[in-house]
Amino acid sequence: MFHTEAHAPENRHYEQLREFIREQIDKPGPLIQVLHRAQEIFGYLPMEVQDFVAREMNIPHSEVYSVVTFYNFFRTEPIGDHIINVCLGTACHVKGAQLILDALADELDIHVGGTTEDRFFTLSTARCFGACGLAPAMMIDEEVYGKLTVDKARKAIREFRKTTEKK
Repeated sequence: MFHTEAHAPENRHYEQLREFIREQIDKPGPLIQVLHRAQEIFGYLPMEVQDFVAREMNIPHSEVYSVVTFYNFFRTEPIGDHIINVCLGTACHVKGAQLILDALADELDIHVGGTTEDRFFTLSTARCFGACGLAPAMMIDEEVYGKLTVDKARKAIREFRKTTEKK
C-alpha cells in the first residue's frame, strides 16, 4: 500500500485504524465507532480514509459515505487548530450575532464551517453556550468573549492569533 518513508506516519495511522477495525468487527454496529476512531487518528475523514474503512470492513463505500455525511460530528474536511464558535441563541441573535458572524467570515476570508488556509481557525456556530448575559458572545476554543461588537470580535481573533503564534 504505502512503501515510501514519506508516508511512514500515515502508514502507521492506517495500521492503527486497521487494528481498531479488527477489534470492532464482531461487535454489533461497529461502523460509527470505527469512523469516530478514524477521525481521532486522522483529524477528519477524507475520501481515502472512507475507502480504507469500506475495504477493511468489507462494506460498500456508499454505506460509509452515507454515515459520514448524515451525522454532523463527522468531518470530511480538516479543521483548524482553533475553533471559533459564534453563539446564535436567542439572546445573541437579538443582539447582533449574525453581524459578528458575517464580520468574522469576512475577516478570515472563509464561510461558516470553513477553515482558514493556514488551518489556524475554523469558524462555526452554536445554538447556545450559556453566556446569555454576555450577548452577543463567541468562544475561541474554551474561552468566552462577550458583549461583542464587530470591532471587538475582529480585534479578539487578531489578538488571539498574535499571542498564540508567539507561544
